[in-house]
Amino acid sequence: MMLPPNVHDAEPIPEAAREAIDALLTSGDLFRYTAPDNAPVTLLESEFAEMMGSRYALAVSSCSAALFLSLKALGLPRDARVLIPGFTFAAVPSSVIHADCIPVLCEVGEDYRVDLADFEARLDEVQAVIISHMRGHTSDMDAIMALCDAHDIPVIEDAAHSLGTTWAGRKIGTIGRVGCFSFQSYKMINAGEGGILITDDADLAARAVIMSGAYEHNWKKHPVLQDAFAAWQNKLPLYNLRMSNLSAAVIRPQLPELARRVRDGHTNHDHVAARISASPHIEVPDPLPGEARAPDSIQFNLMGLTDAETARFAAAAEVRGIKVQVFGLSADNARAFWNWRFLEEVPELPCTRAMLMRACDVRLPVRLRRPELDMIADAILDAMAQTKGAAAA
Repeated sequence: MMLPPNVHDAEPIPEAAREAIDALLTSGDLFRYTAPDNAPVTLLESEFAEMMGSRYALAVSSCSAALFLSLKALGLPRDARVLIPGFTFAAVPSSVIHADCIPVLCEVGEDYRVDLADFEARLDEVQAVIISHMRGHTSDMDAIMALCDAHDIPVIEDAAHSLGTTWAGRKIGTIGRVGCFSFQSYKMINAGEGGILITDDADLAARAVIMSGAYEHNWKKHPVLQDAFAAWQNKLPLYNLRMSNLSAAVIRPQLPELARRVRDGHTNHDHVAARISASPHIEVPDPLPGEARAPDSIQFNLMGLTDAETARFAAAAEVRGIKVQVFGLSADNARAFWNWRFLEEVPELPCTRAMLMRACDVRLPVRLRRPELDMIADAILDAMAQTKGAAAA
């Protein structure tokens, strides 16, 4: 009997990473600034920037660190208000607070994208915007950029889930002023932890580099306009959010694998989506025109289920070995905005709340093969049949 697939394991780390790590352990050059000019972190930054078509990249300890540094590098005043979607991970409002700013939440629709009417209504009260492409679902970036440009508001893209996703042919993360990505274990490229930011703004990049921990003259190892660095030396705090050479050695050999992983993830997602959409009680939102996702998970909405039925469905799927996360169902889910009790004031977002109470999340690592994908789809469909059958009885 075939066991349910383990959806928590990622692909094996390429052998080239093992060789690079062995060399680092032999040399002891783990710190990016004591290593030679071609240190793994430096090489990663240049390779990632080239892959994305950006002028500058800065590798840091996490995507949260990248978001924080982006806000600080924008030079926002204390208590500046930053607009974020109501559907995102708790690390996003946390990074805003860490940057001495105030998160302002806007509504998100049933398709997991920013509600543009609510977004526009809140722009007059904010000084910056973070757009979270949550689980890789991209909001209408043409409309968002037009609105923000008209208000002269900088946009940071939280692309933690979106490496490889494109919008109208443009790579997500390159549309706003800054793009921030994650290398945490559940992302398309896995280093356990790690993040990177990209930008075409030399002055912003220089400020971010210094604040990331390029003390004294270590910034000279970064290919950014030197005049920009000199203007900021000793005028900015050092937060020490650097990436180590070990992490970069794990990440670099995976960059050439990205295109293949994106293709596999898209194929896997669409196969499972087609299977489970056969149920009248399951809806997988369509991508927006111009959006090409790079998914390693699938999200779907439960249609016509009560709260009790929703809980029974999740339990029935788990019995079958498939973990279905209903974002709003648990008391401590970090993606449900009402659980962000570290906020001074938790707003009421009725549309976002209603969506989260029926929105489901299932991991689909790109390494899964068709029989494993079918087992996941079968478990979801069987759990739904059991749930609605029990309700009818």
